[in-house]
Amino acid sequence: MHIEHVDNGVDVFLRLPMPYLVADRVGAGQTDGSRLPAPFTSNKIVDGELMHYVDFSALTTDPLGLGEIARQGHTIETSGQQLKAEVKAVSLFTGLSQPPFSTLEEAKRAFAKHTTQRIEPAPFVGDVVVDVLLQYRGVDAVSNYQISSDLNPRLPGQDDTANLIVDYAEIPPKIFRIKGLIDQPVEISNSSWAAASTFVVEGVHHILSGYDHLLFVVCLVLGAAALPVLIWRVSGFTIGHMLTLTLGFFGYAPDFPWFVPLVETGIAISIVIAAVYAIGSTTAHGKGVVITVLIGMLHGLGFSFVLREILGVSSPNLWVSLLSFNVGVELGQLAVVVMLWPLLYLIGRNFPAVVVPVKWVIALPCIGIAAFWSGQRGLEFLTALLG
Repeated sequence: MHIEHVDNGVDVFLRLPMPYLVADRVGAGQTDGSRLPAPFTSNKIVDGELMHYVDFSALTTDPLGLGEIARQGHTIETSGQQLKAEVKAVSLFTGLSQPPFSTLEEAKRAFAKHTTQRIEPAPFVGDVVVDVLLQYRGVDAVSNYQISSDLNPRLPGQDDTANLIVDYAEIPPKIFRIKGLIDQPVEISNSSWAAASTFVVEGVHHILSGYDHLLFVVCLVLGAAALPVLIWRVSGFTIGHMLTLTLGFFGYAPDFPWFVPLVETGIAISIVIAAVYAIGSTTAHGKGVVITVLIGMLHGLGFSFVLREILGVSSPNLWVSLLSFNVGVELGQLAVVVMLWPLLYLIGRNFPAVVVPVKWVIALPCIGIAAFWSGQRGLEFLTALLG
């Protein structure tokens, strides 16, 4: 969402996948196995599977209808007052034809040629994005406000939806990122920290929910014989992944279809290496730092793939968002260190005889899981390479 502040309210330039507007509106099942189509769609059974297509006849009759669904599904409130919205424009684009939408200027250019004209052949609903221009009116100035949505398409993976809200009340604009459905009101303010903190939170979430990165940090802590060694290794990992995260985000990485699965395979293998290293007897940190820098560079590429999905290279406040995401990743790593290192330290100090068995108990499952991932991702790499 791009939110432009105007006299007596705001203009909201919204882009979202069409299934988020219609997926929960599919009708009851029919005797032939089909279901009554959702608004602005048609159904057809193809090779025994129910397919959903855009119905341009319905769009011709009601060209703003999809926008009306979006209007009803979104609410903006300020100082306890709900703003009134009007649908001003609706456009449909297939995935390959959609114009850029990263900045307010790009959004305005996209709406300058808004259209719901027929596309032949009729595209699948899942291949279409819908642009909607909503005008909210009712107050002279909108500074701090709450935005929410009751759209719930009930789609697999919708809790991982990346919502970007860009507010242009000030220059530079503020970016807010919300994960999942916006079913709870989100506070939008002119605070720079409030905007940056959304990417800090995303960085923390990524390290804690990205099980491969999490397992590697666990093994990193496990293999440190002393706190200074751990600090050196974590620092090396940080330096490595910050470098390649930035380079990968800006496109300085191969774009071959096999490259992403190759990196993901390498990340899985790095967990095996870190786990084996953790249960070894070496206490030297010089070689360990070099290894963690190199592995950090590998993980940084993995981080960059995620970040490019939620933040465009042309997005406003780019460097603040990029730095905030890095800070979040570091805070997530620090949380793992703070939770695990004191526990291992206390065990080593009070029960030195069980330190090695504890390391084996933690490291062996890590090796098993990472080995499985290595095979699975390696197969994906070979498939992409040979395909």
